[in-house]
Amino acid sequence: MALTKRDIGLKVSRESGILQDTAHKAVQTVLDAIADELRKGGRVELRNFGVFEVVNRKSRIGRNPNNPGVDVKIPERNVVKFRAGGSLRKDIDK
Repeated sequence: MALTKRDIGLKVSRESGILQDTAHKAVQTVLDAIADELRKGGRVELRNFGVFEVVNRKSRIGRNPNNPGVDVKIPERNVVKFRAGGSLRKDIDK
């Protein structure tokens, strides 16, 4: 089961004692700020959690597994990369 944005808003509301609507708006504002920075090509660093950054994937040749004889050109594109911080990595490894 996946954790949804709604789930995060509910948890913020419960743990902080603020109204659900306010918590949902706060979560959305944080996500919008992260997305805006990434759209500008920036980097978002959340201490003890991780780093989001935009990286460029160069174009390459791929193969269709259903028809391996045919080469498919995959174009260059920008993707969001996440690197977990030290604390998060340690917690996941446990």
